[in-house]
Amino acid sequence: MREARAIGTGGYHHGNLRRVIIDAAVEAITESGTATWSLRELARRAGVSHAAPAHHFGDKAGLLTAVAAEGYRLFADALAAGGDDFLEVGTSYVRFATDQRGYFEVMFRPALYRADDAEVIACRDAAGAILARGARTVSGDPERARTIEIAAWSVVHGFAELWLSGALPDDIGDSPADAARSMLSVLFEP
Repeated sequence: MREARAIGTGGYHHGNLRRVIIDAAVEAITESGTATWSLRELARRAGVSHAAPAHHFGDKAGLLTAVAAEGYRLFADALAAGGDDFLEVGTSYVRFATDQRGYFEVMFRPALYRADDAEVIACRDAAGAILARGARTVSGDPERARTIEIAAWSVVHGFAELWLSGALPDDIGDSPADAARSMLSVLFEP
């Protein structure tokens, strides 16, 4: 259970309630997806009052909006760790999807959250800019770079989804990042 400190007689106060609720949501999504829990169940899981999630986020869409924004921020950081090597950026994409499944399950399903939220847009655009920069390293032609960006995104996203669903053959190994790197090298290395 998350860290809490006692207040008064028998009650608890979380130091950062927003953080606790987001963490509980990401954990619940990782375990069972986005549709199987309510805010009340999430409050119970987080060890907070049943009204706390609604107080901080309004509704489930509000909470998932916060999860999406934070997910995109973390995603941009993960992609940036790939540096200027487009192959490593793609590998970082798959690694993020498999290591941060709870965020990944929400980010690319805009019907779940408020996709027009300013923070979501800014964080999503930051991640997209890293992918676009990587595509430009493969092709100097802006029109071709855009096609490469969408093709690469489709490939790594599809690979990540197939890995997460268990649909890939067993003989590709136990490491999604290594398997992705091997697959991507066929596509992007001369």
